[in-house]
Amino acid sequence: MGDRRISVVIPYRERASNLRLALSALAEQTLPMTDFEVVLGVLDDSGEHAAICREFTGRLDVVTVTSSRPWQVGEARNLALRQATGEIVVLMDVDMVLPAHALEDLHDTHFRYGQRACVVGQMLDYDNNTGDVTDVDTQPWEHYRKLLADLAVTGPGDQDPRMTVPHVIPWAFAWTALIALPRELAGEFDPGFHGYGVEDLEWAYRVARSGTPILMGRDFFGVHLPHVRSVAANKLSEAPNYRYFLRKWPGLDVELACAFGDFEANALYPELRRATAGGALHTRVTGDGLVLGVPPGPGTLPLLGLALPFEDGSVGRCEVRDTVTALPARYRDRILAEVSRVSRT
Repeated sequence: MGDRRISVVIPYRERASNLRLALSALAEQTLPMTDFEVVLGVLDDSGEHAAICREFTGRLDVVTVTSSRPWQVGEARNLALRQATGEIVVLMDVDMVLPAHALEDLHDTHFRYGQRACVVGQMLDYDNNTGDVTDVDTQPWEHYRKLLADLAVTGPGDQDPRMTVPHVIPWAFAWTALIALPRELAGEFDPGFHGYGVEDLEWAYRVARSGTPILMGRDFFGVHLPHVRSVAANKLSEAPNYRYFLRKWPGLDVELACAFGDFEANALYPELRRATAGGALHTRVTGDGLVLGVPPGPGTLPLLGLALPFEDGSVGRCEVRDTVTALPARYRDRILAEVSRVSRT
C-alpha cells in the first residue's frame, strides 16, 4: 500500500507560468493535502521551479526530482514515478489545471474499491496540435478558478473529441496529459523516444497488453493551458517516433495509428480487419527487400504496408502482391506511397 492515496506526477521544463497555475489548482483540491502528493520530474537547470514550489509551502506536499540530462518527457516522468508513493498515479502535464473536486471524485468514482483500470481524463480547450502558437497571453489564476468553478456546476460535457468517437483501439486515446491508474500498473516510459509525441501511446500500448482496461473518464477533466508550440517541429520528431513504436510492436492497430493518426485509426480498424481477413496479410523481409501482401509465416512482419518501420530509401526492391493492390483505394494508395518512401528501386 502507498503512503498516500494519490501521487500527481508532472514532467517539467521551462514552463514557469503553467507550473504556477497547475499548482494553484492542486492547492485547492477538496481531497485533503495529507492524502496526495505532487511529484515533479524536472529536467531544467534554471531552478525557477524551486521558487514557484516554495510559494505553496504549507498548502501542497511537493516532491521534486531533478536531473541535468537533456529534455526527454518520458525520462522526466520516470524520474517522478520512481519517487511516487501514492496508491494511484495521476500523470498530468504541467499545462493542465484541475477543478477542485477532481482528485477526490477520481478516487471515489474509479479507485475507491481497488479497481485496476486506467482512466483517461478529458482535456478541455485542447486543439490537438492543429496550429502554431507563437504568443501566449497568460491569464491570472482567478480567471481559471472561475472557469473551473463554472465547469463544476455545468459539467464538462463531451468537449474532448475522444469522448464522442469510436474507441476500439484502447491505447490510442490514452494521452498522458491527464490519465490515472494504480501505481503498480504504471511501469515506466521508454526513453528511446525523442522530441514530441508517441511515447505516451507506446506506454499505453503496454498498459493495454497487461490486460488493464483503458476507460474514457468523462467525469475526470482538466483545462488545457496555452503555451508556445511549433507544429512543424513537432511533426519532425513525431514521424521517427512512430516508426520506433512500430518496430517495437508491429501490428495492424499500431500501423493504422502510424499511418492515419489515432482518430482515423479507431474509425478504420474494424473495416480494415474485415478487408484483410482479420489482419492475415503480412510483409515478408527478404534480405534487402520486402514482399507485401503475403500470408503469415517465417520471416514475415504482421504489417500490411500502410506504415513500415524503415527509414527513407533504406530498402532495396519491394514487391507488392495483388492482395494489396485489390484493397480499397484509401489503403492501396497509402501503401504504394509508403513503399515509394522506403525503397530505392
